Amino acid sequence: MHMTTQDEFNDMTVLQTLGLVRGNTIRARHIGKDIIAGLRNLVGGEIGEYTKMLAEAREQSLDRMIAEANALGADGIVAIRFVTSPVMQGAAELLAYGTAVKLQAQR
Repeated sequence: MHMTTQDEFNDMTVLQTLGLVRGNTIRARHIGKDIIAGLRNLVGGEIGEYTKMLAEAREQSLDRMIAEANALGADGIVAIRFVTSPVMQGAAELLAYGTAVKLQAQR
């Protein structure tokens, strides 16, 4: 699957627009990780537990978006964006979305 945050690919032509595709996940903080993160917050530095959680959420959202594009028969996804929004205290949604397209390599 070819993917870009741009509206088009430099080396491919969009033949057909198939529509919006998206993938999301909702993640909640873990009380044990919150305690460790709170301690790290006192001394400063990266909070690795949250970094890992958000990276996994991004990958899962992308995977779900790609699966939706594959179901439409897409070769690529253009204009990919990420949005994060709170759902409740301690939980947030991460949404990946873009436009599924059919592509042809330029000659």
